[in-house]
Amino acid sequence: MIAKTNMLFLGAGYTAKTMMRNHPSDNMWGTTRQKEKMPAIEAAGATPLIFKGDAPIEELSKVISKAEYILISISPDAEGDITLRYHSDDIINNSKLKWIGYLSTVGVYGDHEGKWVDETAETQPGSERSRWRKQAEDQWLDIGQAHKLPVHIFRLPGIYGPGRGPQEKLKKGTARRIEKPGQVFNRAHVEDIAAVLEASCQAPAQNRIYNIADDEPAAPQDVIAYAAEILGIETPPLIPFEEAEMSAMARSFYSDNKRISNKRMKEELGVALKYPTYREGIKAAIEAV
Repeated sequence: MIAKTNMLFLGAGYTAKTMMRNHPSDNMWGTTRQKEKMPAIEAAGATPLIFKGDAPIEELSKVISKAEYILISISPDAEGDITLRYHSDDIINNSKLKWIGYLSTVGVYGDHEGKWVDETAETQPGSERSRWRKQAEDQWLDIGQAHKLPVHIFRLPGIYGPGRGPQEKLKKGTARRIEKPGQVFNRAHVEDIAAVLEASCQAPAQNRIYNIADDEPAAPQDVIAYAAEILGIETPPLIPFEEAEMSAMARSFYSDNKRISNKRMKEELGVALKYPTYREGIKAAIEAV
């Protein structure tokens, strides 16, 4: 674990709050766009700040100036990363910075027809939101290169854990088993993501990219069937992909098919996954609630 430090979470969502709870520091801050989300940030152990991403914030500038570790998970827009848009000078001028982490998506790889991809693979994002992520990645890497900052990019697949994932959709009755032959997805349990981030904080580098993913890419219908079995509820019927009613965003996920390699993450950061497949992870997530 990291020693007591000043850590700033730009975008205090599900992953960030998990890391907060696992972090021993008394000096943490987390941003949100919405005032009603501030109590949850406080409950996770951090001081909440409002940052709507439409203007620089003086209080945030002061926090950035003393932060030693910064994790960014704010979604980008068509112009790229919002933090850099309004607070790049604050980051560049902070000589105390030991680590910067940017949470991206494996969507930047685009479709690789089910083949294995590692961090050296060609990025060919097919969706608009993935193109925005790649642009934000490049902005952070450029600023890291230009100013010798310890920037790390983490490419994430579907995130699940207690209170989030296929088991929750099954409980709500919204889970569907959509079958597209040959389609697989990787996943990552939120606790494993937090552990990788912690390990990276202890081994900072400049402009390093890591995939964070489990060991077993799997068909989504198999994952839902397993979660239903563990929950002891009826397994939803299979729906052929061509017949499924889906939003444009949901359908876009199925346009990318790839298997994500986590070899670099394991070798360079020495992380042993607590939940190497969806089986261990979903079982633990169900038992944790």
